[in-house]
Amino acid sequence: MSYTQETAETLALQALAWLAAHDDLLPVFLGSTGASEADLKERAADPVFLGAVLDFLMMDDAWVVSFCDDHSLPYERIMLARAALPGGEQVSWT
Repeated sequence: MSYTQETAETLALQALAWLAAHDDLLPVFLGSTGASEADLKERAADPVFLGAVLDFLMMDDAWVVSFCDDHSLPYERIMLARAALPGGEQVSWT
């Protein structure tokens, strides 16, 4: 499955809601991104911020598995969605 930016943003918003619902992970996300709780609402429509949400989620396989299992998604969907958002392009070093 390939993602458009719009469908990737939708998945990232689901991931943001999932993070917000996990009291143990939300402070970790806020601390690692420097975002405040107010930023969550203000930046939820920003594709760059949504990319950061998916980047954070992909930092731990257990988070990916938990999110995907909760949403009945294949595990690779997070990576595919991230690639469709700004900054998620594959870099070729050759």
